[in-house]
Amino acid sequence: MANPLISVVITAYNYGRFIEEAIDSVLSQDFPPDQLEVVVVDDGSTDDTGERVRRYGPQVRYFPTPNRGQAAALNLGFNMARGEIISLLDGDDLFLPGKLSRVAGAFQRDPALGMVYHPMVGWDMQTDERRKTEFPLLSGTPSDNPDDFFWYLAPGTCASFRRKFLDHCLPIPETIRMLADDYPGWLIVFVAPILALPDCLSVYRVHGKNSFQTDERQIPLETRKHRLRLWQIVIDAKRKWLAENGYTRENPTVAAFLDRWRLYLETQEFAVCPPGRLRFFSHLMLYNRCYGPHLSWRLRAINCVNTAASLLTGYSRYPLLDWRRPNKAPAANLD
Repeated sequence: MANPLISVVITAYNYGRFIEEAIDSVLSQDFPPDQLEVVVVDDGSTDDTGERVRRYGPQVRYFPTPNRGQAAALNLGFNMARGEIISLLDGDDLFLPGKLSRVAGAFQRDPALGMVYHPMVGWDMQTDERRKTEFPLLSGTPSDNPDDFFWYLAPGTCASFRRKFLDHCLPIPETIRMLADDYPGWLIVFVAPILALPDCLSVYRVHGKNSFQTDERQIPLETRKHRLRLWQIVIDAKRKWLAENGYTRENPTVAAFLDRWRLYLETQEFAVCPPGRLRFFSHLMLYNRCYGPHLSWRLRAINCVNTAASLLTGYSRYPLLDWRRPNKAPAANLD
């Protein structure tokens, strides 16, 4: 049998109650079945995930493994996948109709593309609210559009990769037990051009047991500490890849990414252990240097006032002046 055009790699851990809907959303796509394969990697589930997946028989290639974390599961899925294009899907999420034909068409029109991605519909399972995820949709390369790519955010499981370019970012370090889909999404922009499709083509379930809650106010301290450790591992791994592949701060996009990652980590650290005034002042100075050129003069002025005032007010009483972040300000991925 010839290799399929697209492999959909689904990773799951104790998502038996969702896994059939995830698989069905792939198998029901308007896409030739002989050009599609579904690869499910079960990362040591202790529920009925395996029993439910095995019911599909040869329609789904199923690989149960001991629990080793998301990076190990993705690496196995990538190794087993035979397609030229690899699309990611979490075991608790869904593809919307037309997803695969849109993605395949984009790759076929431009053989140079390394990744195609799109926004998602966030589905709150408690309230039944559905809302489009908001993050910058960017196409091309950082060298072509450095100002736009300053705001780039890795798309997580919205991403589909051309295999020959994805291989440059692999394997994902298996110390990354969660947030592993963040790793190739950030690094692929240094390997090949990317394309953002404007329409929502998948659904992200918010069900209370996701890796991260979207409401920061509901996160307990121990969860914050755990999340900080996870992000530190992911960001350290991305820094290492950049260094090993010759990408230094002399590249403006690399410098911007490194500063943004540092600022994000410090923000998470401060939520766990509030900083002293001098450290917080240093953080705000870096923020102003990093984001200032991309903000309006008014926001830059407000930031300067707040930064100076932080030496008096400290972290707990910041800011002196209220202001609204611009729509392009970075946010955590929905993972």
